[in-house]
Amino acid sequence: MSRQQKSTYRRIDKNKDQFSSSSGFILAAIGSSVGLGNMWKFPYVTGQNGGGAFFLLFIFCLVLVGLPVLLGELTVGRAGRGDPVTAFRKLSGKRGWGAIGFIAVLAPFLILTYYSTIAGWTLHYAFESLTGVLYADPDYGGHFTAFTAGWGPVLWQLAVLLLTGYIIARGITGGLEKFNKIVIPGLLIILLVMLVWTLTLEGAAEGISYFLYPDFSKLTFQSALMALGLAFFSLSLGIGAMVTYGGYVDSHQSLPAATLAVGAGDLVYALIAGLIIFPTIFTFGIEPNAGPGLVFAALPAAFASMPYGEWFGGLFFILLAIAALTSCLSLIEVPVAFIIRRFQMKRSWATALVMGAVYVIALPATLAAGGVLTDWKPGGRNLFDWLDFITSNIMLPLSGLFVTLLIGFVWTGAKEEAGLRPFMGRVWGMMMRYVVPILIILIFLSSIGIL
Repeated sequence: MSRQQKSTYRRIDKNKDQFSSSSGFILAAIGSSVGLGNMWKFPYVTGQNGGGAFFLLFIFCLVLVGLPVLLGELTVGRAGRGDPVTAFRKLSGKRGWGAIGFIAVLAPFLILTYYSTIAGWTLHYAFESLTGVLYADPDYGGHFTAFTAGWGPVLWQLAVLLLTGYIIARGITGGLEKFNKIVIPGLLIILLVMLVWTLTLEGAAEGISYFLYPDFSKLTFQSALMALGLAFFSLSLGIGAMVTYGGYVDSHQSLPAATLAVGAGDLVYALIAGLIIFPTIFTFGIEPNAGPGLVFAALPAAFASMPYGEWFGGLFFILLAIAALTSCLSLIEVPVAFIIRRFQMKRSWATALVMGAVYVIALPATLAAGGVLTDWKPGGRNLFDWLDFITSNIMLPLSGLFVTLLIGFVWTGAKEEAGLRPFMGRVWGMMMRYVVPILIILIFLSSIGIL
């Protein structure tokens, strides 16, 4: 690294915004991990794989793969004091690693182009549920199809992006941290209120039994691969968010303690979401393996049958919208941080630039998710599906793999920066060098259809 580059790093680091407190950092990290994956994907994937046995497998994979990589990303971020490109280049001492780090900058940018589409759906459904419009026609599948076929999703997605951009433009302390300090505890309160409500339903006992009672006969090798992938993705690993957040963390913050707190928070939110979803679907005769349509087609039918169901449904979709928004914030912060550092641009201008670029791609992606571009399928997938496939199945596993390789084979100061005791440091080092890379490669091979 040249003398001029080192001077630039020192100058930027001196003035760089940081989390003002340990709790603010942890809540922001939990907000990044607690997204639609916990509230939407986790319940239906668990339902498709036999319930309780898969949940135990998920916990095992979370500890075996998720937490070591999470600690690794936070450690790389704090030591590198910046976005993934800066951190990878600085810690490796080689420009080529900066190019590798760019994968973790591009991935969240591309994810946001379609993730904001789904976030817009949740906002729309929250509005329609609270106003009662959603329950005017019992054909909920047809209602969802008609909605996604129109131009409404474009407007709701724009609302999500504008709100996300406004919060990010206000900075780490005044925007990202402040928002998460309010909404993450609020999210937990909403979850607990809904949990108490669902435990009074007739099918609560059967739903909880299905969710938590382990039936190991239903587990397969594919279930294990799916649990590995879900554990990896549920912590927002591979998207550069935790590397970027690590760059905003004070040197006195215990990264192992923060890793455990974020992992526990992610698990608690997923657990409560399952305890809400399964009693509801068992009470109203919905198949637990209904897939992604569970949320937007099947659950509204259940809400319509409940006393005060429009309010319960509205609360549920507000819950989803908040979870989606907190993830959108972490997604957009990564490319914004990169542009601020790379071009020394003001945060407000960097945010506007990134949001504008996102919307250029997001507009056709949204129209491909049920709209006028749905049937345009180059290579067998429409644009929405291609963005999902490339980012989730290729870019994220590769990005996570490179973090493990950086720590295991290139950067020699990882154990000291992580703040682990000698024995645990050796265990973590061995995991990141030999065990976790192999498991991530299995995730990658499974996600692209080889396994």
